[in-house]
Amino acid sequence: MPFKEPRTLSKRSLLFFSLIMLVKSYFAWYFLFEDGPTWTTWLKEIPFVLLVFCMIEWFATKRKIAIYMLVNVLITTLFFSLIVYHNHFGIIATSQVLDQVKQVGAVKKSIFSVMRPQYMLIFVDIIVIGLVMLRKQKALNWKKAMSRKSNRKAVAILFCISIVICAMNIFPNRASMNETVKAEQMGILNYEAYSLLANQEEEQIDVAKITQAAINETKGIQATSNPVQFGAAKGKNLVILQMESFQNFLINLKIDGVEITPNMNKLAASSYYFPRFYQQVGQGNTSDAEFIVNTSFYVPPDGPATQMYAPKELPSLPKLLQAQGYDTATFHTNEVDFWNRGELYNALGFNRYYDKEYYGEEDTVFYGASDEVLYEKTAAELARMDQKDQPFYSHVISMSAHNPFSIPEDKYKMALPERFEGTLVGDYIRAQNYADYALGLFIDELKQNGVWDNSLIALYGDHRGLPIFSLKEDDHVLLQEILGHKYTERELINIPLILSAKGITTPSVKEQLGGQVDILPTVSNLLGVSLADHIHFGQDLLNQSTYNLLPQRYYLPTGSFVNNEELFLSGSGFQDGQHYTLSGDGNHAQQTTEDEFDRALELLHLSDSYVTQLPDRVIEEK
Repeated sequence: MPFKEPRTLSKRSLLFFSLIMLVKSYFAWYFLFEDGPTWTTWLKEIPFVLLVFCMIEWFATKRKIAIYMLVNVLITTLFFSLIVYHNHFGIIATSQVLDQVKQVGAVKKSIFSVMRPQYMLIFVDIIVIGLVMLRKQKALNWKKAMSRKSNRKAVAILFCISIVICAMNIFPNRASMNETVKAEQMGILNYEAYSLLANQEEEQIDVAKITQAAINETKGIQATSNPVQFGAAKGKNLVILQMESFQNFLINLKIDGVEITPNMNKLAASSYYFPRFYQQVGQGNTSDAEFIVNTSFYVPPDGPATQMYAPKELPSLPKLLQAQGYDTATFHTNEVDFWNRGELYNALGFNRYYDKEYYGEEDTVFYGASDEVLYEKTAAELARMDQKDQPFYSHVISMSAHNPFSIPEDKYKMALPERFEGTLVGDYIRAQNYADYALGLFIDELKQNGVWDNSLIALYGDHRGLPIFSLKEDDHVLLQEILGHKYTERELINIPLILSAKGITTPSVKEQLGGQVDILPTVSNLLGVSLADHIHFGQDLLNQSTYNLLPQRYYLPTGSFVNNEELFLSGSGFQDGQHYTLSGDGNHAQQTTEDEFDRALELLHLSDSYVTQLPDRVIEEK
């Protein structure tokens, strides 16, 4: 049978591939934006595509179809990556995230856990065209038809019109605070190009103007002249425990009468327990929590603190305590190179670190030795350190309850009700139940070897465990059952803080608002360490308890913050933002102000400016 010439549509490569990109744009919008695609989607996405395709029409004299296919594959891969990333983090990723590609292998289980079969539909056309190309004669005829030259004048006019439309999409929307809103207003491809090419660095504030008084004024607090409990734990060891993915709703949670975290519950009931405490991490997740707690600075606007700020000579809690005669060490079962932690620990000034080389690979869970191994070996090392004449500060990082929470069956310490089986919420609860079991063993060991009685213990969650966008309908139903209301961003970022020191802390629930940036000044007060010469953006929760302002980044759009009453999520600015009260059903009068919005942004600007202008470390060559 003689080969029939392709129809007009398939002859026109520019039109053919533009229609394919239009379909894929609508596909991406469906998963990335709450309202999905609209009639304007084509006007926001296709002009950028046409810019690229017009250049192909101009300059590609050979292998034009291959170049079109290459562009198709690149844009398709971008859309697919954005969808998967958004499903896990709720964020429209930009080129800065690509710097973390080397971490993908280490967290592939977490990535695969948020994959959905329907996402793969975006590659259907590539497969179909690939199969057509394998049929040699048809492929040759199709290539020949598609390779015909376009009218260069018409292409030039189309190129100019596309530039104008792209500019109209980008420039009026540059000031939008909310990154997702900005991507929706600009169009995904325009937003990615703008994020890559635009110089978005803010003008730095003169470091001479960044004083503690200026920070306190911006925060809306006043320094305390005679702080209560100053030095109450003077001379004691400091043990800070960072709990992987531990959210506050787990405290005192029972499912069908069974306690999920009995050891945490017991500790919270016998200590200072802060239930209104919030994460402030960024792209570095767990490593960002380590940075914030040890510096009382905010995370950088782009990239993890371990990369952006590790080259700096960072003022830090380890350095403060070393000046008081403390030994300092940090403990983590993963490799120290993961998230560039080795450089962070050097910048923070820890005397030494313990990582996978120390803990080994026995009884591994996800990315390193289990919490049982972590705590057993750490307890022994802390006992050895406690025998010295000097006190110590140890920062201990748990990891077994890491996303996707599918711990080995031999770690199961509870039977889940049937309705929780096979759900992310069920896996999360079981993983945290195991983490609590291991924590209980650690506490018992520290009490037996005498470290517990000699130490101030601070325990907190590093970041959220259950991302809203990854949850299926069954997960939302289960969380509604657990919480008694819809699971929202206010629960997402709510983590616990517990402070415990024998003879010093008493059983009490502290209702003041706090965030991870507040841990350094709070423990410094208890240990009797002055912060007079240490710039910090947190506040001592035991003395400045009437008001707090907690700026947020990354997990929530820039411009978001928490105050005493509400979580505010920015929109294009303040006026179109969303308000969530910190308690009840969320349906209450607005409790945040535009002044707080402006001050939250100013605090981030102050922190960025201060850390960026710190001197660089002198890094010795190995």
